[in-house]
Amino acid sequence: MILQIDNIKDKNDSELLSLFRSSRNSEYLGQLYNRYMHLVYGVCLKYLQNSEDAQDAVMQIFEFLLEKIHKYEIGVFRTWIYSVARNHCLQKLRKKNIEILTDFADNFMDFSDITHLLCEQDDEKQFAALKQCIEKLPETQRCCIKMFFLDEKSYADISDETKYHLKSVKSYIQNGKRNLKICIENRLQNE
Repeated sequence: MILQIDNIKDKNDSELLSLFRSSRNSEYLGQLYNRYMHLVYGVCLKYLQNSEDAQDAVMQIFEFLLEKIHKYEIGVFRTWIYSVARNHCLQKLRKKNIEILTDFADNFMDFSDITHLLCEQDDEKQFAALKQCIEKLPETQRCCIKMFFLDEKSYADISDETKYHLKSVKSYIQNGKRNLKICIENRLQNE
């Protein structure tokens, strides 16, 4: 049986999302995703640097949406899908151990010392300070930091597993990194 969907193109993003969630009819999600497919492809091409990989990623992201979109609170679909696409690509690159070069604004805090410490244990004193400081973080920050850096999970994966809102996950990681940096610097200065 084929469902008749009247004026599907006239629906706004929120309406299409709501209709998909209530009916599970993939035509609603397909129409919504189609509006931003060029954006998703552009993001994937930027990160993956290969048109075939980018096309595959576009399809994988749609499959992800079909299965899991109902678990997320989405304010503005365009911004949300951009984040999903970026995280998907970053996760693919991490799995291939490809270094990701990114331009950050001058006011972005540099946490390369922390990420270096999480990945390599070359200085026992620093690594011991890191371990102690991680345990002192609030539970939400500690959990997200460990999943992001040690388990190499994306924001979306962490949100899915912990049931924290996606924006909260980003905030917990950012605040956790800042708190770790401060804690490690204090410990190393006091020793």
